[in-house]
Amino acid sequence: MINKKIMNIAIIGLGNIGGYLYKYLLSNKKILSKKNNCTPNIIFISAKNKNRKRKFKIDKKKWLNNYLEATQSKNVDIIVELIGGAEGPAKKLVFNALKNKKHVVTANKALIAKYGDQLSKIAETNNVNLEFEAAVCGGVPIIRSLKEGLIANKINRVYGIFNGTSNYILSTMDKKNEDFKNVLLNAKKLGYAESNPKSDLNGDDVAAKLKILSSLCFNSFIDKNIHVEGINFIDKADIDNANKLGYKIKLLGVSEILNKRIYQRVHPTLIKKSSYIASIDGVLNAVIVDGQPVGQNVIQGEGAGPEATTSALISDISSILRGNIKFPFSISSNERKKLKYKVISDRLFSAYLRFDVLDKPGVLSNITNIFSKNKVSIKRLIQNPSKTKKNSSIIIITHDSKDKSLNKIIKQIKKKSYIIKNPKLIRIGISN
Repeated sequence: MINKKIMNIAIIGLGNIGGYLYKYLLSNKKILSKKNNCTPNIIFISAKNKNRKRKFKIDKKKWLNNYLEATQSKNVDIIVELIGGAEGPAKKLVFNALKNKKHVVTANKALIAKYGDQLSKIAETNNVNLEFEAAVCGGVPIIRSLKEGLIANKINRVYGIFNGTSNYILSTMDKKNEDFKNVLLNAKKLGYAESNPKSDLNGDDVAAKLKILSSLCFNSFIDKNIHVEGINFIDKADIDNANKLGYKIKLLGVSEILNKRIYQRVHPTLIKKSSYIASIDGVLNAVIVDGQPVGQNVIQGEGAGPEATTSALISDISSILRGNIKFPFSISSNERKKLKYKVISDRLFSAYLRFDVLDKPGVLSNITNIFSKNKVSIKRLIQNPSKTKKNSSIIIITHDSKDKSLNKIIKQIKKKSYIIKNPKLIRIGISN
């Protein structure tokens, strides 16, 4: 019988995810040992506040007062970073761990999106793993799929729903006929939104994940140039209008490579109700990869929460337990390319534009005239007068037009005295 090895683990950060992972590793030690022919053994834990009330007892022998001691200890093989944030303690911990030849497992998308290129070089130099499956879409195993399952494919596009909070808000506004503020409050109560959900709502969370996915898909360094819009400006009227037009609104991340240029963008998108991605509701995430020879590959699942994140963390830990030393971004840093980023201003989109205006003669003709001057063709126009008939909402669906022309129209009409609310622009479909 082969004697099983032991690998010693330090878990730094004991919030919801860290605590869940700690309990999971303790209670599933035997089965993980059998499956990996190596025993995961927690020897250290640390967090910002030792005295915080937790759902488990802290073993005082395992507690580190100074979390950085884990990076110096000769007994530590794997460090699991669950502190969060791109700077401060998380950054110190991961850089020091890799420099001291410790394997690192992290769920920190902000850190990987900002410093992933530097960290991967250190990991490669020291022949250790930097694993970050849990950083992108929680329980959706997209990182490992790109590194291993889809390794034969030349990928030209990756897109999808990468944020459970925004998806929950948009789908609940739709299904329960509620406004943005009420749904957000409820999302916080249910634990689907953080007390400060800014990065979820403004698109930054999706942007960090998309940058990581782009790098893996296109064998490139992380490109920090990205077009980002959030869902903060979406209201109930937009949801209702979308429904009447046969669409659902989803916050999408889209990255594609065209003529050796990367286009990365995050923004709300009108998706046909009949499409697969329109059916992804609640806190679910879905990632769609277009490549050759596989065609279209779809993976969906829970995008956040301690259970889904622990699933991804255990997958990474298990890979290390099996002795699989791999390049963090699938190929070596020497082979990764620096691709050029291209802005989306010249891309063609059909779009939904909404103008809330004073209902008076000449307004509609002025608006359509501005469209004409910017060479944007109108596909459909709907005018919804208010009950008092003092105001009106004008909805315009365009034919495919340059993004810069659509934005120019918004800027020009926004200045008009008849405008009573900021105009809206939501792109339709993935792209042309």
